[in-house]
Amino acid sequence: MKERLRKFMQGRYGVDQLSNAMITLSVILVVISIFTKSSYANIAAMVILALSYFRIFSRNVYKRYDENTKFLNLMNPIKSKMYGVSNRVKHFRTHKFFKCPQCKQELRVPKGKGKIIVSCPKCHTKFEART
Repeated sequence: MKERLRKFMQGRYGVDQLSNAMITLSVILVVISIFTKSSYANIAAMVILALSYFRIFSRNVYKRYDENTKFLNLMNPIKSKMYGVSNRVKHFRTHKFFKCPQCKQELRVPKGKGKIIVSCPKCHTKFEART
């Protein structure tokens, strides 16, 4: 059975980040359609699921690779922004965050040090800050 599946998938694109996101979105839409009893959400979930399976079983590897690359380029700024927010939430009790006036680099300084001179590691600009 495993060998049959391996032979069937040979030359096909397979699962990537975009297809995983599409499957996750379709599951979320199905849950929403259960609670709201909306047939539109259910139809949208099935269409998205069908498209994700089309991508998984596609033999046009280069086109699917380009689609995934575009998706990742779209998601990278969002992921980095979310990482920055989660980092701030995780350290908000022990650190204070500043932006460098020159290069806008985000800097993390320990709280409770009083008035200090902060040096940016990226552009070496020095500025005064109260922690």
